[in-house]
Amino acid sequence: MRPLIILAAPAWSPALAAAMPLCTLPAPGAIPVADSHAEATSSAQPTDPARSSAAPSRLPEALASMPFVQHVASAGAVVTDLGEAHGMRAIAARSGEEFMLFQVTLDGQAGVSGTPVELTPAQLETVASGNITGLDIRHGLSGFFVRSGPQFQVFYATPDNERLIPGVMWDAAGKDLTRQQIAHIPGAIPTVVVGDAEPGQSSSAAAVVAALPLLQKASFGTIGQASAPRLFMLIDPQCIYSVRALQMLQPYVASGRLQVSVIPLSVLDHEDQGQSTRSALALLSKPTDQLVSAWRAGAINDPSGPDAAERLRANMAIAQAIGLKGTPTFIWRKPDGTEGRIDGIPVSMDALVSSVGS
Repeated sequence: MRPLIILAAPAWSPALAAAMPLCTLPAPGAIPVADSHAEATSSAQPTDPARSSAAPSRLPEALASMPFVQHVASAGAVVTDLGEAHGMRAIAARSGEEFMLFQVTLDGQAGVSGTPVELTPAQLETVASGNITGLDIRHGLSGFFVRSGPQFQVFYATPDNERLIPGVMWDAAGKDLTRQQIAHIPGAIPTVVVGDAEPGQSSSAAAVVAALPLLQKASFGTIGQASAPRLFMLIDPQCIYSVRALQMLQPYVASGRLQVSVIPLSVLDHEDQGQSTRSALALLSKPTDQLVSAWRAGAINDPSGPDAAERLRANMAIAQAIGLKGTPTFIWRKPDGTEGRIDGIPVSMDALVSSVGS
């Protein structure tokens, strides 16, 4: 999905109406510099490995007083000062082989993930006239939501109005500010309303429903021996943590200890310009015995079938009904008959698999 998941997002499609789900908890090696994208805490209360073990990297003197940069460094990322231009400070954040570039706002309280392009706001207005929706000013930056057919991109103008930065803005507390800014724009984050919920009603009450009877009605693909205990896994095909979780489960599937039913959803369109929906539709167009293998093989750009959109809508409605907070989410029946659930990557896959009953 991205070369680096900076905001345990990881972080944005037909997203859920009241509490939009995220690509959630990080696997080892990512740089999780956000708190908001760790909303999907598991029932086992997993700890963030980067926060629990990584020491903050030493910051260049010019960056040491910037709260956004401090937040990035506190996750163990090595921060490089790339200099100042157009009223913003550019930095690179790196952890292992993963890195990402940010433009830090003048107040040091936020950053935009991306690099400036040779385009001014005035030029953007000329080339995209009629397709631009202005966003509220955040941390001194004017934002623009720009449509091009079914695709869209968010741009932020530099303080001198000489450049535009295509990207997502995060604040020093790890909140996805871009998501907040575009939530009111029709079609930017489509919603699915379930039942008779009143406008603005929290979806938390829906989480009390039994999940397994609903998941069994979802559209999914399954791998593993039919006689093995079943684990349901709700995923966004573009969510890197969903991908990693399946990789971590593969040995248990191969050994016959587990069968995994994968339910495709679309929750990241606001970040990947609609690719999540296209990927989910491609997977839901596959025969059930080929869905997971297609996802593993990267066959997520194939044309969608005539029933795929309805299957995705139904999956999203089920996700809403069970109070989904993020992907991946795991739900299973325990040996004592009760339901188990973990939102995000578990601390121990061994413990999870051991608790999955028949």
